Amino acid sequence: MLTAVENQLWVCLLSVKYNIMREMTNKVTFLTNIIFMMLNNAAFIVQWLILFRLREEIGGYTMKEVMLLWGLTASSYGLSHILFARVFTLHELVVNGKLDAYLVLPKNVLLSVMTSATETSSIGDFLYGMVIMYVFSFGVGRFFLFLLFTLTGALIITALALLTGSLSFWLVKSEMLGTHMTNSMISFGTYPDGIFHGTAKFLLYFIIPVGMAIYQPVHIMVSFDGGMLLRVLGYTALLTAAAVAVFYRGLRRYSSGNLMESRI
Repeated sequence: MLTAVENQLWVCLLSVKYNIMREMTNKVTFLTNIIFMMLNNAAFIVQWLILFRLREEIGGYTMKEVMLLWGLTASSYGLSHILFARVFTLHELVVNGKLDAYLVLPKNVLLSVMTSATETSSIGDFLYGMVIMYVFSFGVGRFFLFLLFTLTGALIITALALLTGSLSFWLVKSEMLGTHMTNSMISFGTYPDGIFHGTAKFLLYFIIPVGMAIYQPVHIMVSFDGGMLLRVLGYTALLTAAAVAVFYRGLRRYSSGNLMESRI
């Protein structure tokens, strides 16, 4: 059993590796996409520098904590789109009957789908997050927590996309919900949670899971709390399991598009 799991993971890593190698065919375009994404993210530092010249803290956050927030959001988003980019276009595969090519592969269907594409620019997001963490808030313990929360954040973002994308097995227009949920999660993840109150804060913690993906991890890195850490890990596991279950439940309803395609 363990060997089978290891083989599946190894195949998935190879798939991601070849996706990146394929994108590197044109090295100039590959590097340009990464560099410009990092510069695009870095432009927002100016905005926060100006705001913190006017106020010492915003929503209970200092400049370092806001940068930690930005770094974690960027690295989580980047990692999810480096490893699992295809899940963000799952709707297209389901509605157009393009899952056929994945159903005949000798490996896990879901992992085959999720790891079949990579967004080059997301490498820039991931690297930007790491640079921000190193420049503004580096510490050995905090660095390892940052890596852990980059992984949990990426899994939560991916699970949310998988969950909403899997609704396409039942609802044809569900892609709008998935797109808005994912975009909202990234947008809200770059602002301190202290500026939100009432209904807005409830939505960010219980409907759009940015609270567990970004806010709580940042609080843990600033002031370590073991109980909160366990809650983040537990939430990540539960949301991931729920998304996987919904996908396979929906897969039973899938109708073949009879497409003559193959994946190598």
